[in-house]
Amino acid sequence: MRRTWRWVVLVILAVVIAAAIWFLIPLGPLDGAEDSLRSGENVLVDDDPWLAFTPIDETTTGLILYPGARVDPVSYAPAARAIAEEGFLTVIVPMPLNLAVLSPNRAEEVIAAHPEIETWAIGGHSLGGAMAAQFANTHRTVIQGVVLWAAYPGVNTSLRNGNQAVQVVYGTGDCISTPEEVLATKSRLPEDTEMVAIPGGNHMQFGWYEGQMGSCPPSISLQDQQAMTVAAAVGFLHDLDS
Repeated sequence: MRRTWRWVVLVILAVVIAAAIWFLIPLGPLDGAEDSLRSGENVLVDDDPWLAFTPIDETTTGLILYPGARVDPVSYAPAARAIAEEGFLTVIVPMPLNLAVLSPNRAEEVIAAHPEIETWAIGGHSLGGAMAAQFANTHRTVIQGVVLWAAYPGVNTSLRNGNQAVQVVYGTGDCISTPEEVLATKSRLPEDTEMVAIPGGNHMQFGWYEGQMGSCPPSISLQDQQAMTVAAAVGFLHDLDS
């Protein structure tokens, strides 16, 4: 009997260790993503306590991004840098254990640190997007826009009757946040929500990472999907700013 209990304890311990490793080792970033962390002529980059990409020219509009589950925040640095190059403060918020669900209100700290920003949008990828939508729903007087990448509001979150602008970007080849799942949540979104489909885009290419279980291969390049994602976000922020 004692030997049986020892085996049970060992199995439980092995499961706990495996789960800890799974959580603590994030996905990405791919080679080249860290290049976006270098300050340049148009954008200053700060990596403490968030990944903040600040345009050299003064701006009053900002975007806060929540990473997808278990994805290294640096995986979104190329997109954030490209958005900042167009004149918008862009901040990627690291999460405990790389899970936005563990700290969905972390955007409050970013907002408090940037009183110069008059217009705020929040967004995120996958689970990060769902948590961003939740934050927007509970901070309607602070957040004017919501950007969802392969994401949608959870069943207990509705942005339907607010005055916030919403953009949803999804890949037609996404097997994790499928187009059907994304479009099925329209009842929780404003009627004028901008729906942007990326033909052939998949789940992972909203960031610079790979190895996510359940993700189908894309039929477009990472660079093309990133370019379309950034262009959509920049157009949305310009509209929000005006």
